[in-house]
Amino acid sequence: MKIIENDQYNLISIDGPSLSALESQLPMIDNNHLLLELSDKIKNIENKINFFLKIASGLKAKNKSFIIIKKGIHINDFPEILNIAPTLQEAKDILEIEIIERDLGL
Repeated sequence: MKIIENDQYNLISIDGPSLSALESQLPMIDNNHLLLELSDKIKNIENKINFFLKIASGLKAKNKSFIIIKKGIHINDFPEILNIAPTLQEAKDILEIEIIERDLGL
């Protein structure tokens, strides 16, 4: 797992097949927008919806964004509260849009 922090967001890249390392790191990095890049080794992420919803709702309460980055995900399999993008650039674009929407009070 790699964590890259900058002024605008935290990017967490999960290299392995498990999300267990992420759970222990979340309390330390929940003060910024979160982009979560998932490895192709992680399978059946649909089974982890509750885990992702917990992260999303916690960050949303702080006016922060949470975006999952993974290719091959069918966004219709997930609740609308979860932002999912196939690439890092698309995740950054979603983040920019959400920041603008918050600034406009939408």
